Amino acid sequence: MQLRRNLATAIVACGLIAGTAALAAPPPVEWDGMQRVSSKRFDHAYLAPGADFRGYTKVIIEPTEVAFRKNWRRDYNSSSSSLAGRVSERDIQEAVTKGASVSTQIISDAWRKAGYAVVASPGEDTLKIRTGVVNVSVNAPDVNMPGRSYSFADEAGQATFVVELRDSLTNALLGRAVDTNLVGDNTVGRRNSVTNRGDFRDVVERWAEDSLRAMSELKSLSGTP
Repeated sequence: MQLRRNLATAIVACGLIAGTAALAAPPPVEWDGMQRVSSKRFDHAYLAPGADFRGYTKVIIEPTEVAFRKNWRRDYNSSSSSLAGRVSERDIQEAVTKGASVSTQIISDAWRKAGYAVVASPGEDTLKIRTGVVNVSVNAPDVNMPGRSYSFADEAGQATFVVELRDSLTNALLGRAVDTNLVGDNTVGRRNSVTNRGDFRDVVERWAEDSLRAMSELKSLSGTP
């Protein structure tokens, strides 16, 4: 339970960092004892001093946490001219459950394809990976409306990704990265449940690949003075 609270705290902080970035405020230099480092792949990245990733060949992939932006449902429903076009609490819960399942599978598959053994038990050579897809907003949700099966929007929405790396035996925090992206901005036009799922799947796949590329870079730099 404490571990889940720790990640929840990190996710809240990610939302704050993403918010300050939008206002052009500088992100903190230090976060949970880690130092901010430059990153080609993420908006913000932090590493524990002296973190060495060379010995990790296995990973424990914890279930991805998914959360909509606070008050997104209220704000969206207030702009809807029809009761039939409003998003319900059940719609949100279904989206969170499905999104968490799909994201966890995408991330697990990516690490496995990259040559890491995905395991369930801690070990000296095992890294624990926690992820969250948070501050999710959907511009044109596919609400069940009579005579209407799609909406129009320039993007499917937006989301923030957080990935946290910990040693599986000690639970020591080694690194964390945050990235905010528009979703589906390469396809303008009709939006429905199929296109929305595909667009969000694409962005999670991209985040998973970016995480692996960053890990490869970290391994090559580990131990370098």
